[in-house]
Amino acid sequence: QVQLVESGGGLVQAGDSLKLSCVASGRTFSTYSMAWFRQAPGKEREFVASISWIVVTTDYGDSVKGRFTISRDNAKNTVYLQMNALKPEDTAVYYCAGRGRLAGPTPWHSDYDSWGQGTQVTVSS
Repeated sequence: QVQLVESGGGLVQAGDSLKLSCVASGRTFSTYSMAWFRQAPGKEREFVASISWIVVTTDYGDSVKGRFTISRDNAKNTVYLQMNALKPEDTAVYYCAGRGRLAGPTPWHSDYDSWGQGTQVTVSS
């Protein structure tokens, strides 16, 4: 497993942008598929985006397609989530997740073995 620490959350207005970062410890980050999930109060954890470890392919949840972009910098052990055109319904705690052992990314949170502590994103209308 890797240790994950998210940052970059905050309070913004609808239409604003925000960029989340997730820094991983350890030497095996480049072999991890990474993802972002979010959870709003009273709701289930929702898939936001994922990025593979080798051939850099990405996937997005339907609610964020065209607005959010996931990327990674293996030299910095960091995965990013650029969030544009934010909406009040994007308000949630955002979690970074990692899936090791050279496994590909999936949209199911149960497939991920490493999790960060979460960072709060609040979008006001």
